[in-house]
Amino acid sequence: MINRIVLNETSYFGRGSRSKLIDEIKSRGYNKILVVTDRTLTEANISTLVTNELDREGILYFKYENIKPNPTVKNVQDGIMIAQINNVDAIVAVGGGSVIDTAKAISIIITNPEHSGVTSLDGAVETRNKGLPLIALPTTAGTAAEVTINYVITDEINMKKMVCVDVHDIPLCAIIDPDLMQGMPQSLAASTGMDALTHAMEGYITKAGWLIPDMFHINAMSLIYKNLEKAANEKDDIAIEKLAYAQYIAGMGFSNVGLGIVHSMAHSLGAFFDTPHGVANALLLPHVLKFNGVVCPGLFRNMGNAFGLNMNNLSDEDAVNTVVNAISDLSRRLGIPQTLREIGIPEEMLPQLAEQAINDACTPGNPREVTVEDIIKIYESAY
Repeated sequence: MINRIVLNETSYFGRGSRSKLIDEIKSRGYNKILVVTDRTLTEANISTLVTNELDREGILYFKYENIKPNPTVKNVQDGIMIAQINNVDAIVAVGGGSVIDTAKAISIIITNPEHSGVTSLDGAVETRNKGLPLIALPTTAGTAAEVTINYVITDEINMKKMVCVDVHDIPLCAIIDPDLMQGMPQSLAASTGMDALTHAMEGYITKAGWLIPDMFHINAMSLIYKNLEKAANEKDDIAIEKLAYAQYIAGMGFSNVGLGIVHSMAHSLGAFFDTPHGVANALLLPHVLKFNGVVCPGLFRNMGNAFGLNMNNLSDEDAVNTVVNAISDLSRRLGIPQTLREIGIPEEMLPQLAEQAINDACTPGNPREVTVEDIIKIYESAY
């Protein structure tokens, strides 16, 4: 079997590493930059930590910051217009997954104008050209969009989250600076951290798993499980830094093997109800793990060991339940909503949500074969 791994050309890690942005821009000869961010990051003086670097060096840039938490086709099209009007030659994305995903779509369409309708990028698409050079600086420790070959854009007309997969969209350079993540509110740190944990766990048990991504996933989930509570609830500097690296490590893995139905089901919630992605993943994760555990209990033992749990002398069922309960308990301690009813999802919508989830790009990677009826039952268990 031949396996493939696609990663950034260059990555920087460490507090203050945003300063390397200038070196990258100058060494590559970029002159006009589109800075993609969001208004809340500007108001919180987080994205300004990056634009201040550009200002000090007199680098010309244009800012686009009108992006929704679940970015839409229109968000992408508006960003493309700003980029084209100003004839930019590179993009710098400063933000969480929504910002970086939007920047990826802008990057791809500028160099592949035949996809200007955006919806044609849904699924695994082999575009002809690499995207416009993109440098990504994440401000949340969750999505790992800075190292993945996929992005998610909401088609509001058809109420669908498009999972776009394309090796040409991966950022040329990723800069993981924990200083940019220090100011996350507790709720955002908790939900994005659970998103990262979902990436590591789903990536580990997916059908396509193999040696190298497994190594990434096990290490990532260990770091996340042991540090997330301190990072989100206590704002511990060391834990925040470990989480920043762990979410990137998880991205190195799942980007190259895919995910499963936690993400499929979360995408449906985001498309229909604009549910924050990390919240949806965290809420659904224990229920999907319970469903999947029957086909890979040995992997659950490995995950429990990575968390530091006592997995000795447990039956397969008890091993699965131990991991599921540990995730549920962590989620509660972080203040994550525990039921779909709690976040206002109408029960009568569950069949429609399931119909969309079964057709999601992440579903084929699930370790256990799944039907629409199975997904409805999982939604009901989470209700």
